[in-house]
Amino acid sequence: MNGRLQPVTTRFVQRFDRADRVMHGSLMLSFLGLAATGLPLLFSTAPWASWLSRLFGGPVVAGRLHRVFAIVMIAVFLAHLARLLHGIVVGKDYGLLWGPRSMVPQPRDLRDLNQHLRWFVGLGPRPSFERYTYWEKFDYWAVFWGMAIIGGSGLLLWFPEAFAAFLPGWVFNVALMVHGEEALLAVGFIFTIHFFNGHLRPEKFPMDMVIFTGRLTESDLRHERPAEFERLSATGELEDLIVGRPSERSWMAGRVFGTSAVLIGLTLVGLIVYAVTVYRL
Repeated sequence: MNGRLQPVTTRFVQRFDRADRVMHGSLMLSFLGLAATGLPLLFSTAPWASWLSRLFGGPVVAGRLHRVFAIVMIAVFLAHLARLLHGIVVGKDYGLLWGPRSMVPQPRDLRDLNQHLRWFVGLGPRPSFERYTYWEKFDYWAVFWGMAIIGGSGLLLWFPEAFAAFLPGWVFNVALMVHGEEALLAVGFIFTIHFFNGHLRPEKFPMDMVIFTGRLTESDLRHERPAEFERLSATGELEDLIVGRPSERSWMAGRVFGTSAVLIGLTLVGLIVYAVTVYRL
């Protein structure tokens, strides 16, 4: 949709259902909250850290909010896993494990990556992407890495007495370092690379609304994911996915939420760069 509400005659295709959108929105909100409440501690000697901490009510309140956002993120992650397992075990939808509807990396992704790199330098045509691109799968599995490393170390620091009953003390020093460094890496990646791929690249600027409305135009599907468009057209599934245009309310809510997230994320990246370059923290 390229950030603009399309004409009434435009046909729309359903890409994400309500559960997908709610979980992604909750993940966005919790990640932004974790970043905004955690960075003041990581860069505590930077002048903006105390201001940002006071914005949340001081370090004690910011710490409590950090844990609340962590609970939300963990709950979203577990809900997503439960939904996957239900689809595979109960629904017997094995297409979630392999094939065009799966987020599992496959040989096609390596071919798409190679062809995409060649296209960047003018040595070949743009790859014909399917439902999920290689960079979307990378972003997806990065969440699993983050939950294991950042989430696991965070739980160690949250409940030190419980884990100290069977873990040596040096583990907590490692957890403290890993939690901060990996979180900083995640913040830098999400607020730059992910935001660029999702919203700031030329064909999507100023914002890709599909994750907020769940719908994209038929022409966008044909242009951005021609392999998926051809598959759905050949099997007749495309007509089953045709839906009405998104409501003005959902479009505006997504635009406000998404724009706010991008601005907050880029601001936090700017504060990090400022702290690192000016104060060499």
